[in-house]
Amino acid sequence: MDFSVLPPINAGLNATATVLLVMGRRLAKRGEFERHRRVMLSAFAVSSLFLLLYVGHKVSRNFENTTFNVEGWAKTAYLVLLGSHVLLAMTVPIIAILLIRLGLKDEREKHRRIARVGWPIWIYVSVTGVLIYLLLYPFNPSIA
Repeated sequence: MDFSVLPPINAGLNATATVLLVMGRRLAKRGEFERHRRVMLSAFAVSSLFLLLYVGHKVSRNFENTTFNVEGWAKTAYLVLLGSHVLLAMTVPIIAILLIRLGLKDEREKHRRIARVGWPIWIYVSVTGVLIYLLLYPFNPSIA
């Protein structure tokens, strides 16, 4: 398989997760808990597929990184974005599994309390994942 096709697919999965997360939150606010459950489980499935394909891409490239070819404040801003994305991304599987577990057990109050922190983290990671893809691939300046 040509693993070079994975970055745009992964960005698409992150974008899909973003849409599902927004939909899921709206459904919960409207009290449509069964639809909320299905949409959020879909967001988890999409995010899980992303993680599997991301790791597959990294392994296929011997964990080589793609460099963002800028300097100065733009490089600093990118590294801050990347660092916050990576650190928060490490928490998403744990938070998501906990939220799913609480939701399926119908422990709504605990679920809501954790979701107040977990949802913004998950949405941030999904959105910044797309942004990082855009910066590293279509908008990455060529090395002169």
